[in-house]
Amino acid sequence: MTDHPYAGLWVTADGRIRHELLPEGRYVEARGTRERAYTGRYTVTGAHIDYVDDTGFTADGDFVDADTLHHAGMVLTRRTE
Repeated sequence: MTDHPYAGLWVTADGRIRHELLPEGRYVEARGTRERAYTGRYTVTGAHIDYVDDTGFTADGDFVDADTLHHAGMVLTRRTE
C-alpha cells in the first residue's frame, strides 16, 4: 500500500481509543491501558476505511475531513504531536 493522507495517529477526545494507521496498510488500536488491544490491516477507498483485525473481525469508518474520522459511533481526530 502506498502512503495516503490518513496515515498517522487518530484519537478519541478522552484519549481512550487510539488508532495508529501505518503507511503499509496495517493498524494498531489501543484501548485505555491496552496498547495493542487490536491489530490488523486496513484499506482506504476515497474517504472510507475498512478494517480487518488479525482475528477476522471487520469494521469500517469514514473520514469527514483531513482531521476527523467517524468509526463505530466514535469520533477520532488526528493527533500530530
